[in-house]
Amino acid sequence: MAEDISETEAADIKRGAARAQAAQRLQVGLFGLGGMILLIGVANIIMNQALEAEATVVPEAAATVAPKEAPTSASDPLADAGVGPDLPSEPLKPPAEKVPALGPTNAPPTNTD
Repeated sequence: MAEDISETEAADIKRGAARAQAAQRLQVGLFGLGGMILLIGVANIIMNQALEAEATVVPEAAATVAPKEAPTSASDPLADAGVGPDLPSEPLKPPAEKVPALGPTNAPPTNTD
């Protein structure tokens, strides 16, 4: 025996289900809105605390001791590490050779366009 439901009872059930869905959607929306307001409030508190902490920090602390000059080495760091070739400390002087004068036999060609 199946229960017969009248049309008015079926319509009441549908309206009740629609109201329940509407109430659930409203609750979810209100909880979401409340969560966003709470999140924005917490972010605002964090930003205010960061700005206050930044305002109390000394901007540039002065050095109390004069910095020491780093000793400069005359050697090549790559050569010291064994990576590059060992270069002499003084530049090489080219040998004193006599450069032949340019004459008619070894003169550079001229452009006659």
